[in-house]
Amino acid sequence: MNRLAIRYVERYATSRKKLAVYLQRKIGEREWQDADPPAVEELVERMASLGYIDDALYAQNKASALNRRGYGTRRVAHALYQAGIGEADGREAFQISESNSWMAADKFARKRRIGPYAETQQEADKCRKQLQAFLRAGHDFDVASRFVFAKPGEDITPED
Repeated sequence: MNRLAIRYVERYATSRKKLAVYLQRKIGEREWQDADPPAVEELVERMASLGYIDDALYAQNKASALNRRGYGTRRVAHALYQAGIGEADGREAFQISESNSWMAADKFARKRRIGPYAETQQEADKCRKQLQAFLRAGHDFDVASRFVFAKPGEDITPED
């Protein structure tokens, strides 16, 4: 079990929860026969104490990566929740996400050719779908609507 854990953390950036889920899955796949199942939580904590796992650093990297791909604060928070990142470890990552929220929305609009990056003004139905896509990507309604309803080529800036 120890070799599985080491191999996993050397190949992937991971959180404590993700490593524990992986190890539990491997135990199930191998149909563990011993009376005592391996102590997964102890192994996960050992990996963390050795510095192989750092939930705070994982959260910061995940938040930065999602922001660079154009995802908003709510999507980042959901990804951190799924990875089992606690509030204390995720605080700085959430701050990174909030400080980069306008840049992420701009990236999302540019990738999808929405609003100021569109070639022509879109019809109402298309704008509604674009707004929904923005919201699914985790952006605030106000920011999303500013991008979606902007005219092609219009220069929009964040409100202070």
